[in-house]
Amino acid sequence: MSDADSFIDEVTEEVRRDRMFLALKRYGWIGGVVVAVIVGGAAYREFDQARTTASAEALGDSIIAALAENDTDKRAESLATVTAETPGGDAILKMLQAGALANSDQVPAAVALLGEVALNADLPLIYRHTATYKALALQHDTLSVQDRRLQYEALSQPGAPLRLLAQEQLALIDIAESDVEAAITRLRAIIEDAEVRADLQDRARQVIVALGGKLEVETPSQG
Repeated sequence: MSDADSFIDEVTEEVRRDRMFLALKRYGWIGGVVVAVIVGGAAYREFDQARTTASAEALGDSIIAALAENDTDKRAESLATVTAETPGGDAILKMLQAGALANSDQVPAAVALLGEVALNADLPLIYRHTATYKALALQHDTLSVQDRRLQYEALSQPGAPLRLLAQEQLALIDIAESDVEAAITRLRAIIEDAEVRADLQDRARQVIVALGGKLEVETPSQG
């Protein structure tokens, strides 16, 4: 019985081996396809990264060449000929072009370009708010105080990327409207904010002192 069992086991193993080779012969191409897909995907990622890097470098070179123009009009014209392949690159390009136009006394055209960036819902919030902030700065003398206040208040909401800079502008509007206490309150809030940068904090302190305010709120004495 032992020899018979051994013989059966050998035959069974042989049958399994034959089936395995037959399966590999019949379906082995699937493994080849999987390997080809993995290798091809890795190669495409490398190619795509290289293409993206090359595109970014080309855009940077074009922008640097345009900004090298000493004449502001020519600088704006040169920037207008540059094209970007990504929404973010296009937004940065438009903001640079808007700056060149503003320096060429073409403020309405600059504001229009910034408006395109600000209203592009496909862009990250930082791009849109930066464009809005720059446009407001260019329209300081043409927009009404009420319009500027409303737009800066929208930029100063909690979590907004430029909220502290917008709060600074709102404080300046308060000063222009002779509401010194409101301005000092805003500036103190900026100083005490955990995310404030050192330069903005210093500016806020200087304005408070210039307004005759105190840097720290006095606590009432008990007695």
